Amino acid sequence: MESARSTLVSDQFGPLQGVRILSTGTIVAEPVAAGLAADMGAEVIHIERPGSGEDWRHAEFPIVAPDGELVASSWIQDHRNMYHTTLDFSTTEGREIFLRLVERADIWMESSKARTYDKWGLDDATVLATNPSLVICHISGYGQTGHPEYVDRASYDFTAQAFGGMMNLVGNPEPDPPSRAVPWTADYITALFCLWSTLAAYIHAQRTGQGQVIDLAQFEAVHRILSGTMVAYHELGIVRERAGNKAGNAQPWDTFQAKDGWVVIAAVGPAVYSRVCRVLDLDPNEDKWVKARREVNSPEGIEFDAILRGWVLDRTLDEVVKIFNDALIGCSRIMNAQEMAENPHYRARGVHVEWDDQQLGRPVKGVGIVPKFSETPGQIWRGSVPVGFDNDLVYGDLLGIDPGALQELARNGVI
Repeated sequence: MESARSTLVSDQFGPLQGVRILSTGTIVAEPVAAGLAADMGAEVIHIERPGSGEDWRHAEFPIVAPDGELVASSWIQDHRNMYHTTLDFSTTEGREIFLRLVERADIWMESSKARTYDKWGLDDATVLATNPSLVICHISGYGQTGHPEYVDRASYDFTAQAFGGMMNLVGNPEPDPPSRAVPWTADYITALFCLWSTLAAYIHAQRTGQGQVIDLAQFEAVHRILSGTMVAYHELGIVRERAGNKAGNAQPWDTFQAKDGWVVIAAVGPAVYSRVCRVLDLDPNEDKWVKARREVNSPEGIEFDAILRGWVLDRTLDEVVKIFNDALIGCSRIMNAQEMAENPHYRARGVHVEWDDQQLGRPVKGVGIVPKFSETPGQIWRGSVPVGFDNDLVYGDLLGIDPGALQELARNGVI
Protein backbone atom coordinates (compact mmCIF):
# COMPACT_ATOMS: atom_id res chain seq x y z
CA MET A 1 0.00 0.00 0.00
CA GLU A 2 1.12 3.60 -0.61
CA SER A 3 1.41 4.39 3.10
CA ALA A 4 3.83 1.50 3.55
CA ARG A 5 6.10 2.84 0.77
CA SER A 6 6.31 6.51 1.71
CA THR A 7 5.46 8.67 4.67
CA LEU A 8 5.62 12.30 5.72
CA VAL A 9 6.98 11.29 9.14
CA SER A 10 10.75 11.52 8.86
CA ASP A 11 11.66 9.57 11.99
CA GLN A 12 9.61 6.37 12.20
CA PHE A 13 8.53 5.21 15.65
CA GLY A 14 5.81 3.38 17.48
CA PRO A 15 3.61 0.36 16.68
CA LEU A 16 1.55 2.31 14.10
CA GLN A 17 4.41 3.56 11.95
CA GLY A 18 3.52 3.39 8.28
CA VAL A 19 -0.24 3.79 8.90
CA ARG A 20 -1.74 6.88 7.27
CA ILE A 21 -4.94 8.29 8.76
CA LEU A 22 -7.14 11.05 7.34
CA SER A 23 -8.89 12.90 10.16
CA THR A 24 -11.81 15.19 9.33
CA GLY A 25 -13.75 15.32 12.58
CA THR A 26 -14.30 18.32 14.85
CA ILE A 27 -14.35 19.18 18.54
CA VAL A 28 -13.25 16.15 20.63
CA ALA A 29 -14.11 12.52 19.87
CA GLU A 30 -12.64 11.90 16.41
CA PRO A 31 -9.59 14.18 16.68
CA VAL A 32 -8.68 12.55 20.01
CA ALA A 33 -8.84 9.10 18.39
CA ALA A 34 -6.55 10.32 15.60
CA GLY A 35 -4.25 11.99 18.11
CA LEU A 36 -3.85 8.80 20.12
CA ALA A 37 -2.85 7.04 16.90
CA ALA A 38 -0.38 9.84 16.13
CA ASP A 39 1.23 9.38 19.54
CA MET A 40 1.89 5.76 18.51
CA GLY A 41 3.57 6.66 15.23
CA ALA A 42 0.70 6.87 12.73
CA GLU A 43 0.88 9.61 10.11
CA VAL A 44 -2.25 11.65 10.78
CA ILE A 45 -3.44 14.34 8.35
CA HIS A 46 -6.07 16.41 10.14
CA ILE A 47 -8.23 18.55 7.86
CA GLU A 48 -10.01 21.71 9.04
CA ARG A 49 -12.16 24.26 7.25
CA PRO A 50 -10.18 26.98 5.44
CA GLY A 51 -9.72 30.31 7.15
CA SER A 52 -10.21 30.20 10.89
CA GLY A 53 -10.13 26.42 11.29
CA GLU A 54 -12.05 24.75 14.09
CA ASP A 55 -13.73 26.75 16.84
CA TRP A 56 -12.39 24.19 19.34
CA ARG A 57 -8.89 25.58 18.79
CA HIS A 58 -9.79 28.48 21.07
CA ALA A 59 -12.47 27.06 23.35
CA GLU A 60 -11.24 25.63 26.64
CA PHE A 61 -8.81 27.32 29.10
CA PRO A 62 -7.02 29.18 26.27
CA ILE A 63 -3.40 30.29 26.38
CA VAL A 64 -2.31 33.42 24.51
CA ALA A 65 0.17 32.73 21.71
CA PRO A 66 2.84 35.29 20.69
CA ASP A 67 0.67 36.40 17.75
CA GLY A 68 -2.25 37.08 20.09
CA GLU A 69 -4.15 33.96 19.05
CA LEU A 70 -5.92 32.04 21.82
CA VAL A 71 -4.97 28.35 21.89
CA ALA A 72 -7.11 26.00 23.97
CA SER A 73 -5.31 23.85 26.54
CA SER A 74 -7.16 20.79 25.28
CA TRP A 75 -6.08 21.55 21.69
CA ILE A 76 -2.45 21.68 22.81
CA GLN A 77 -2.81 18.32 24.58
CA ASP A 78 -4.78 16.48 21.89
CA HIS A 79 -3.50 17.89 18.58
CA ARG A 80 0.22 17.24 18.84
CA ASN A 81 2.02 14.96 16.35
CA MET A 82 -0.52 15.72 13.58
CA TYR A 83 -0.20 17.32 10.15
CA HIS A 84 -2.80 20.09 9.88
CA THR A 85 -4.30 21.11 6.56
CA THR A 86 -7.41 22.93 5.39
CA LEU A 87 -9.89 21.92 2.70
CA ASP A 88 -13.37 22.89 1.53
CA PHE A 89 -15.13 19.61 0.69
CA SER A 90 -18.07 21.39 -0.90
CA THR A 91 -15.97 22.56 -3.88
CA THR A 92 -15.15 20.41 -6.90
CA GLU A 93 -11.44 20.98 -6.36
CA GLY A 94 -11.73 20.12 -2.67
CA ARG A 95 -13.53 16.87 -3.45
CA GLU A 96 -10.88 15.90 -5.98
CA ILE A 97 -8.04 16.70 -3.59
CA PHE A 98 -9.64 14.64 -0.84
CA LEU A 99 -10.07 11.62 -3.12
CA ARG A 100 -6.40 11.89 -4.05
CA LEU A 101 -5.58 11.72 -0.35
CA VAL A 102 -7.93 8.76 0.01
CA GLU A 103 -5.93 6.89 -2.63
CA ARG A 104 -2.89 7.12 -0.36
CA ALA A 105 -4.57 6.49 3.01
CA ASP A 106 -5.27 3.46 5.17
CA ILE A 107 -7.96 4.90 7.44
CA TRP A 108 -10.42 7.78 7.26
CA MET A 109 -12.03 8.94 10.52
CA GLU A 110 -14.73 11.61 10.54
CA SER A 111 -17.45 12.97 12.81
CA SER A 112 -20.63 14.63 11.57
CA LYS A 113 -24.36 14.09 11.25
CA ALA A 114 -25.27 11.01 9.26
CA ARG A 115 -24.45 11.14 5.54
CA THR A 116 -22.99 14.66 5.66
CA TYR A 117 -20.30 13.78 3.13
CA ASP A 118 -22.81 12.31 0.68
CA LYS A 119 -23.95 15.82 -0.32
CA TRP A 120 -20.38 16.61 -1.40
CA GLY A 121 -20.12 13.52 -3.59
CA LEU A 122 -18.03 11.69 -1.00
CA ASP A 123 -20.43 8.88 -0.16
CA ASP A 124 -18.95 5.57 1.01
CA ALA A 125 -19.34 3.86 -2.37
CA THR A 126 -17.40 6.63 -4.13
CA VAL A 127 -14.66 6.71 -1.52
CA LEU A 128 -14.23 2.93 -1.44
CA ALA A 129 -14.18 2.82 -5.24
CA THR A 130 -11.18 5.14 -5.03
CA ASN A 131 -9.45 2.93 -2.44
CA PRO A 132 -11.11 -0.48 -1.88
CA SER A 133 -8.86 -1.28 1.10
CA LEU A 134 -9.69 1.91 3.01
CA VAL A 135 -11.19 1.69 6.50
CA ILE A 136 -13.84 4.39 7.08
CA CYS A 137 -15.14 5.25 10.55
CA HIS A 138 -18.17 7.53 10.74
CA ILE A 139 -18.78 9.00 14.21
CA SER A 140 -22.20 10.53 14.72
CA GLY A 141 -24.39 11.14 17.71
CA TYR A 142 -27.13 8.66 16.82
CA GLY A 143 -25.67 6.54 14.01
CA GLN A 144 -25.91 6.44 10.23
CA THR A 145 -29.17 4.45 10.32
CA GLY A 146 -32.08 4.05 12.73
CA HIS A 147 -35.27 5.90 13.57
CA PRO A 148 -35.61 8.94 11.28
CA GLU A 149 -36.47 11.25 14.19
CA TYR A 150 -33.08 10.55 15.78
CA VAL A 151 -30.52 10.07 12.99
CA ASP A 152 -30.36 13.76 12.07
CA ARG A 153 -30.27 15.10 15.61
CA ALA A 154 -27.31 17.15 16.79
CA SER A 155 -25.21 15.50 19.49
CA TYR A 156 -22.53 16.56 21.88
CA ASP A 157 -20.81 14.96 24.85
CA PHE A 158 -23.64 16.11 27.13
CA THR A 159 -26.47 14.73 25.00
CA ALA A 160 -24.68 11.42 24.47
CA GLN A 161 -24.27 10.97 28.22
CA ALA A 162 -27.99 11.62 28.66
CA PHE A 163 -29.30 9.47 25.80
CA GLY A 164 -26.76 6.70 26.36
CA GLY A 165 -27.80 6.21 29.97
CA MET A 166 -24.69 7.39 31.79
CA MET A 167 -26.18 10.48 33.42
CA ASN A 168 -28.98 8.47 35.00
CA LEU A 169 -26.31 6.62 37.00
CA VAL A 170 -24.01 9.55 37.87
CA GLY A 171 -24.69 11.78 40.86
CA ASN A 172 -26.64 11.64 44.08
CA PRO A 173 -30.17 10.17 44.32
CA GLU A 174 -33.32 12.22 43.83
CA PRO A 175 -34.10 15.01 44.45
CA ASP A 176 -30.56 15.99 43.37
CA PRO A 177 -30.23 16.40 39.59
CA PRO A 178 -28.28 13.92 37.45
CA SER A 179 -24.64 14.84 36.86
CA ARG A 180 -22.44 14.65 33.80
CA ALA A 181 -19.08 12.95 33.94
CA VAL A 182 -16.22 15.31 33.12
CA PRO A 183 -14.22 16.25 31.19
CA TRP A 184 -15.94 15.27 27.91
CA THR A 185 -16.25 11.67 29.05
CA ALA A 186 -18.65 10.56 26.30
CA ASP A 187 -16.34 12.06 23.69
CA TYR A 188 -13.26 10.33 25.06
CA ILE A 189 -15.11 7.01 25.35
CA THR A 190 -16.18 7.41 21.72
CA ALA A 191 -12.60 8.21 20.73
CA LEU A 192 -11.39 4.94 22.23
CA PHE A 193 -14.14 2.99 20.42
CA CYS A 194 -13.18 4.76 17.20
CA LEU A 195 -9.52 3.88 17.52
CA TRP A 196 -9.86 0.22 18.46
CA SER A 197 -12.53 -0.44 15.83
CA THR A 198 -10.57 1.19 13.00
CA LEU A 199 -7.44 -0.72 13.95
CA ALA A 200 -9.44 -3.98 14.05
CA ALA A 201 -10.78 -3.25 10.56
CA TYR A 202 -7.28 -2.22 9.43
CA ILE A 203 -5.91 -5.62 10.48
CA HIS A 204 -8.67 -7.25 8.42
CA ALA A 205 -7.84 -5.03 5.45
CA GLN A 206 -4.17 -5.94 5.70
CA ARG A 207 -5.05 -9.64 5.57
CA THR A 208 -7.67 -9.44 2.82
CA GLY A 209 -7.25 -6.14 0.98
CA GLN A 210 -10.90 -5.40 1.78
CA GLY A 211 -11.85 -2.12 3.38
CA GLN A 212 -15.11 -1.46 5.17
CA VAL A 213 -17.27 1.17 6.85
CA ILE A 214 -17.72 1.50 10.61
CA ASP A 215 -20.90 3.12 11.91
CA LEU A 216 -20.05 4.40 15.41
CA ALA A 217 -22.92 6.07 17.26
CA GLN A 218 -21.70 8.12 20.19
CA PHE A 219 -24.62 7.13 22.41
CA GLU A 220 -23.92 3.44 21.75
CA ALA A 221 -20.30 3.80 22.83
CA VAL A 222 -21.53 5.31 26.10
CA HIS A 223 -24.26 2.69 26.43
CA ARG A 224 -21.81 -0.18 25.95
CA ILE A 225 -19.84 0.67 29.09
CA LEU A 226 -22.85 0.58 31.45
CA SER A 227 -21.78 -2.87 32.63
CA GLY A 228 -24.77 -5.11 33.37
CA THR A 229 -27.32 -2.30 33.58
CA MET A 230 -29.41 -3.53 30.65
CA VAL A 231 -29.07 -7.23 31.53
CA ALA A 232 -30.38 -6.38 34.99
CA TYR A 233 -33.35 -4.65 33.37
CA HIS A 234 -34.14 -7.24 30.69
CA GLU A 235 -33.68 -10.25 32.97
CA LEU A 236 -34.65 -8.93 36.40
CA GLY A 237 -36.76 -5.86 35.68
CA ILE A 238 -34.33 -3.69 37.67
CA VAL A 239 -34.01 -0.03 36.67
CA ARG A 240 -30.74 1.18 38.15
CA GLU A 241 -30.79 4.69 39.54
CA ARG A 242 -28.27 7.13 40.92
CA ALA A 243 -26.76 6.12 44.23
CA GLY A 244 -23.99 8.67 44.61
CA ASN A 245 -20.56 7.24 45.33
CA LYS A 246 -21.87 4.50 47.61
CA ALA A 247 -21.93 0.97 46.16
CA GLY A 248 -25.28 0.08 47.74
CA ASN A 249 -24.68 -3.67 48.11
CA ALA A 250 -21.44 -3.75 50.11
CA GLN A 251 -19.25 -1.44 52.14
CA PRO A 252 -17.04 0.42 52.53
CA TRP A 253 -17.15 1.82 48.99
CA ASP A 254 -17.60 5.58 49.15
CA THR A 255 -16.00 8.98 49.63
CA PHE A 256 -15.08 10.00 53.16
CA GLN A 257 -14.08 13.37 54.59
CA ALA A 258 -10.84 13.66 56.53
CA LYS A 259 -9.62 16.67 58.49
CA ASP A 260 -8.14 18.30 55.39
CA GLY A 261 -9.92 16.80 52.40
CA TRP A 262 -11.60 13.79 50.84
CA VAL A 263 -10.55 10.19 50.32
CA VAL A 264 -11.97 7.15 48.58
CA ILE A 265 -12.06 3.89 50.51
CA ALA A 266 -12.89 0.75 48.56
CA ALA A 267 -13.02 -2.75 50.05
CA VAL A 268 -14.12 -5.62 47.81
CA GLY A 269 -14.88 -8.97 49.44
CA PRO A 270 -14.98 -10.23 53.02
CA ALA A 271 -11.20 -10.52 53.39
CA VAL A 272 -10.59 -6.82 52.72
CA TYR A 273 -13.63 -5.86 54.80
CA SER A 274 -12.10 -7.78 57.71
CA ARG A 275 -8.97 -5.65 57.41
CA VAL A 276 -11.09 -2.50 57.63
CA CYS A 277 -12.75 -3.84 60.77
CA ARG A 278 -9.36 -4.48 62.37
CA VAL A 279 -8.22 -0.93 61.56
CA LEU A 280 -11.35 0.28 63.36
CA ASP A 281 -10.78 -2.15 66.29
CA LEU A 282 -13.95 -4.07 65.40
CA ASP A 283 -14.24 -7.86 65.40
CA PRO A 284 -14.91 -8.87 61.77
CA ASN A 285 -16.41 -12.18 62.93
CA GLU A 286 -19.02 -10.58 65.17
CA ASP A 287 -22.48 -11.13 63.71
CA LYS A 288 -23.43 -7.46 63.57
CA TRP A 289 -20.32 -6.50 61.59
CA VAL A 290 -20.72 -9.49 59.27
CA LYS A 291 -24.23 -8.27 58.56
CA ALA A 292 -23.08 -4.67 58.16
CA ARG A 293 -20.88 -5.49 55.17
CA ARG A 294 -23.68 -6.46 52.77
CA GLU A 295 -26.74 -4.90 54.39
CA VAL A 296 -25.52 -1.34 54.20
CA ASN A 297 -28.89 0.24 55.03
CA SER A 298 -29.56 -1.96 58.06
CA PRO A 299 -29.03 -0.52 61.56
CA GLU A 300 -25.76 -2.45 61.71
CA GLY A 301 -24.67 -1.16 58.32
CA ILE A 302 -25.49 2.42 59.24
CA GLU A 303 -23.59 2.09 62.52
CA PHE A 304 -20.52 0.72 60.75
CA ASP A 305 -20.59 3.60 58.26
CA ALA A 306 -20.86 6.13 61.10
CA ILE A 307 -17.91 4.58 62.96
CA LEU A 308 -15.77 4.64 59.82
CA ARG A 309 -16.70 8.23 58.97
CA GLY A 310 -15.86 9.36 62.50
CA TRP A 311 -12.53 7.56 62.38
CA VAL A 312 -11.59 9.18 59.06
CA LEU A 313 -12.73 12.65 60.14
CA ASP A 314 -10.40 12.50 63.15
CA ARG A 315 -7.36 12.09 60.92
CA THR A 316 -5.54 13.85 58.11
CA LEU A 317 -5.57 12.68 54.52
CA ASP A 318 -1.99 11.46 54.73
CA GLU A 319 -2.72 9.49 57.89
CA VAL A 320 -5.82 7.82 56.46
CA VAL A 321 -4.16 6.94 53.16
CA LYS A 322 -1.07 5.47 54.86
CA ILE A 323 -2.96 3.44 57.46
CA PHE A 324 -5.39 1.92 54.99
CA ASN A 325 -2.81 1.17 52.30
CA ASP A 326 -0.46 -0.34 54.89
CA ALA A 327 -3.39 -2.62 55.77
CA LEU A 328 -3.79 -3.55 52.05
CA ILE A 329 -7.09 -1.70 51.73
CA GLY A 330 -7.86 0.38 48.62
CA CYS A 331 -7.65 4.04 49.60
CA SER A 332 -6.64 7.24 47.80
CA ARG A 333 -6.99 10.93 48.29
CA ILE A 334 -9.09 12.55 45.57
CA MET A 335 -6.39 14.25 43.56
CA ASN A 336 -6.51 17.67 41.92
CA ALA A 337 -4.20 18.97 39.19
CA GLN A 338 -1.63 20.45 41.57
CA GLU A 339 -1.48 17.29 43.65
CA MET A 340 -1.04 15.11 40.57
CA ALA A 341 1.71 17.38 39.22
CA GLU A 342 3.62 17.16 42.50
CA ASN A 343 2.93 13.50 43.30
CA PRO A 344 6.09 11.32 43.51
CA HIS A 345 4.49 8.36 41.71
CA TYR A 346 3.37 10.50 38.78
CA ARG A 347 6.91 11.85 38.63
CA ALA A 348 8.56 8.44 38.93
CA ARG A 349 6.51 7.14 35.99
CA GLY A 350 7.14 10.25 33.90
CA VAL A 351 3.43 10.88 33.36
CA HIS A 352 3.87 14.59 32.69
CA VAL A 353 6.40 15.61 30.06
CA GLU A 354 7.42 18.68 28.09
CA TRP A 355 7.29 19.12 24.33
CA ASP A 356 7.74 22.06 21.96
CA ASP A 357 4.49 23.65 20.82
CA GLN A 358 4.71 25.47 17.48
CA GLN A 359 1.76 27.79 18.14
CA LEU A 360 3.02 29.04 21.48
CA GLY A 361 6.64 29.02 20.35
CA ARG A 362 7.85 27.45 23.57
CA PRO A 363 7.83 24.19 25.52
CA VAL A 364 4.57 23.14 27.17
CA LYS A 365 3.94 20.47 29.77
CA GLY A 366 1.08 17.98 29.82
CA VAL A 367 0.30 14.28 29.79
CA GLY A 368 2.86 12.18 27.93
CA ILE A 369 2.41 8.90 26.04
CA VAL A 370 -0.06 6.39 27.49
CA PRO A 371 0.43 3.42 27.63
CA LYS A 372 4.10 2.55 27.66
CA PHE A 373 5.31 0.04 25.04
CA SER A 374 8.48 -1.99 25.73
CA GLU A 375 9.65 -2.39 22.11
CA THR A 376 7.87 0.27 20.03
CA PRO A 377 7.19 3.20 22.34
CA GLY A 378 5.26 6.23 21.21
CA GLN A 379 6.81 9.68 21.26
CA ILE A 380 6.00 13.35 20.84
CA TRP A 381 7.82 14.81 17.86
CA ARG A 382 6.06 18.17 17.71
CA GLY A 383 3.22 20.10 19.27
CA SER A 384 0.15 21.78 17.84
CA VAL A 385 0.46 24.05 14.80
CA PRO A 386 -1.49 26.97 13.28
CA VAL A 387 -4.39 26.55 10.85
CA GLY A 388 -3.23 25.14 7.51
CA PHE A 389 0.37 24.86 8.66
CA ASP A 390 1.03 21.74 6.57
CA ASN A 391 -0.89 22.62 3.40
CA ASP A 392 2.25 22.98 1.31
CA LEU A 393 3.83 19.81 2.69
CA VAL A 394 0.79 17.57 2.31
CA TYR A 395 -0.64 18.94 -0.94
CA GLY A 396 2.73 19.77 -2.45
CA ASP A 397 5.06 16.96 -1.39
CA LEU A 398 2.48 14.18 -1.04
CA LEU A 399 0.09 15.01 -3.89
CA GLY A 400 2.53 16.85 -6.14
CA ILE A 401 0.47 20.04 -6.55
CA ASP A 402 2.83 22.83 -7.68
CA PRO A 403 3.23 26.05 -5.63
CA GLY A 404 1.38 28.22 -8.12
CA ALA A 405 -1.64 25.94 -8.08
CA LEU A 406 -1.57 25.86 -4.29
CA GLN A 407 -1.60 29.66 -4.16
CA GLU A 408 -4.60 29.69 -6.51
CA LEU A 409 -6.43 27.13 -4.36
CA ALA A 410 -5.75 29.28 -1.29
CA ARG A 411 -7.00 32.44 -3.02
CA ASN A 412 -10.21 30.65 -4.00
CA GLY A 413 -10.77 29.38 -0.45
CA VAL A 414 -10.40 25.72 -1.39
CA ILE A 415 -7.54 25.26 1.07
